[in-house]
Amino acid sequence: MLQLIGHLHPALVHLPIGILLIALLLIWLSKKERYHISHQVIKIVLLVGVFSAVLSCGTGYVLSMQDEYEKPLVVWHMWMGIAVAIASMFLYMKLARQEFDIIYNLLAVALLILIFITGHLGGSLTHGSDYLSFGSGEDDTIAIKPIPNVQEAKVYADVIQPIFQTKCYSCHSSRKQKGGLRLDKFELMMKGGKDGKIIMPGNPDESDMIKRLLLPNENEDHMPPRDKPQPNDKQIALLHWWIENGNDTAKKVKDMPQPEPIKSYLLSLQQDRLKPPSLPIVPLAAIEKADDKAIEQLKDKGVIVLPVAQGSNYLMANFVTATNITDKDFALLLPIKKQLVWLKCGDSKIGDSALNYIAQCTHINFLQLNNTLITDKGLQQLASLKQLQSLNLVGTNVTGEGFKALADLKQLRSLYLYQTKINKEELATLKKEFPKTLLDSGGYNVPLLPNDTVILKAPVYK
Repeated sequence: MLQLIGHLHPALVHLPIGILLIALLLIWLSKKERYHISHQVIKIVLLVGVFSAVLSCGTGYVLSMQDEYEKPLVVWHMWMGIAVAIASMFLYMKLARQEFDIIYNLLAVALLILIFITGHLGGSLTHGSDYLSFGSGEDDTIAIKPIPNVQEAKVYADVIQPIFQTKCYSCHSSRKQKGGLRLDKFELMMKGGKDGKIIMPGNPDESDMIKRLLLPNENEDHMPPRDKPQPNDKQIALLHWWIENGNDTAKKVKDMPQPEPIKSYLLSLQQDRLKPPSLPIVPLAAIEKADDKAIEQLKDKGVIVLPVAQGSNYLMANFVTATNITDKDFALLLPIKKQLVWLKCGDSKIGDSALNYIAQCTHINFLQLNNTLITDKGLQQLASLKQLQSLNLVGTNVTGEGFKALADLKQLRSLYLYQTKINKEELATLKKEFPKTLLDSGGYNVPLLPNDTVILKAPVYK
């Protein structure tokens, strides 16, 4: 019953704020003759505000005994709330006696100030002290950043702690300690909360942390609460792995055993493969409109030519619907080479000689050559595309040798190399030569999770 009463506080606390502010507004308007505000109406509104303020103080006190918030902040919030209730009582008494003197006016101003102070302290308790400048202030809104080199990262500081920070700190940190538990400091986490220890080093299956994470979301003991952001299966597996190996805070990832699928989970932290590279940026410099006749000639060949953005003169050319296209037909791009920034000519039979013309379109920053007949000889001609940011070479015959001429392409951010002739040694060399480029070689091994759907087929008996 006490828990229920305490949890009514967040619902009731807004009543005195709204009602008392309305009462203060009516008091201010009553001083102006044109509004003719009745003092009897103000008395009724103020009395309801007094009652709701007292009720909020009572439920707030009960809540403070259950959920362990930051103590100094709770104390200040409690006394300011009591001050609101007392000030509203005295203001009601002055109004009931019709004593509209300077004390009456000072009480009204003091009540307004106290309401704002109490509301601010309550917001700080619920959303964090920085909620005014950073929105909700919830730590779970912080994104986990990719780790540059996961094998050199600290297991606790770089892999495990960010999970706590984004999923747990809103209820278990210096600001708020539900169940007497803090997870923002390792020694306090190992100490546990009111219900005892939550981590059993080396034994994750007996650790209360893992048990609660694995409970169904609708279970009242499940953590985090179902209305909070939930850790995914990968993050739970990493927590399980960390506890199983002694929940050390000093070791690096490379110093710990990495069974499958933990190895793949760790690799996914190194770069976010689920997030596609952003599309190439449209140049900011103004450019004149392309020649309409040149565009019509391309369209006659089946090429789709469109502006890359509304109101922009920069163009995209897509050869997806072009039939019977030859390498020489790419000469039709030259009249619009100043405006051409995106070029899609994948899944066609073009060869190296087509790149003679493409190389002259030096404003291209997005180029698709996937599943074409180009080789290293043609690839070297693309060295002139200094603005190139994305290059798709999937399904071509290029090797690592052809990229030596492209080392000066400093803007290159994504390079797709699946099903090319590049071997593992050449790929490792390319990663060093293009450190700022995402090299996507495909061939991902996606591990099967316990909750994945599995299709079982009946055995065939002969």
